[in-house]
Amino acid sequence: MTRIYLFPGQGSQKVGMGEGLFSRFPAQVAEADAILGYSIAELCLRDPSSQLNLTTFTQPALFVVNALSFLDRLVQTGELPDFVAGHSLGEYDALFAAGTIDFQTGVSLVRERARLMGRESGGAMAAVIGLTADRIRQVLIDANLLGTDIGNLNSPAQTVISGPENEIVAAENWLEKAGAQLYRRLPVSAAFHSRYMVRAEQDFRAFLPSITFTEPRIPVLSNVSARPHVSAEVASNLAAQITHPVRWTESIEWLLQKPEPQFVEIGPGNVLSGLLKRIRMGG
Repeated sequence: MTRIYLFPGQGSQKVGMGEGLFSRFPAQVAEADAILGYSIAELCLRDPSSQLNLTTFTQPALFVVNALSFLDRLVQTGELPDFVAGHSLGEYDALFAAGTIDFQTGVSLVRERARLMGRESGGAMAAVIGLTADRIRQVLIDANLLGTDIGNLNSPAQTVISGPENEIVAAENWLEKAGAQLYRRLPVSAAFHSRYMVRAEQDFRAFLPSITFTEPRIPVLSNVSARPHVSAEVASNLAAQITHPVRWTESIEWLLQKPEPQFVEIGPGNVLSGLLKRIRMGG
């Protein structure tokens, strides 16, 4: 059996997440509070200022809850997984689980990533279900919507597009005419994982030399390459991830080739479990 842990990213957050975890890991919670400058437990459990869905707050909150969920499972089972992977922000939790970064480093990294990505605005994203990524690309070309990129390759029939808001609005009609079963705008403030995040990528790349990455104790799948990280390329891949599509389908398909793969989603919600089912079914 091959034990594989999957960590979710932005979009899985919900008020009340982490219930019971914060009291079990007070040292890590105190470290996170000191780095972030606010109470992570209050944000996740009560969200009194309605900030949980703001990128600047969402990403650190998810990193912490995912990380504590992993530590909790480690305490309960005493077992490390054989492989780890995370969707977008979740990749940082995968690196934490693999020992490539420690908890404090992870919080600091994600705080800066969230700040830089949250600084951007003016773009939009939408999930398209029922068309392949290649078909979507062709429809966008035919519609002269050349400013829109593929942001997430979530399953063979679920793709997220990312680009200027006017193009994301216009794409709905074109893609539905082409046979899309569902077109859903995502509640984000910018065109993540696209060419429009280049400033954030450049600034994050300049920040990364201050971070020390160590050799992973278990393989970590990279969103950029859909293959295990090479130690010397971790920092470069994390920067590139900001402007490149999340190659989730390819990552899971690679992991499915391992002997008797057993997947466990670590963190709030079951978004990745749903995508796993779709990828297994080829849809």
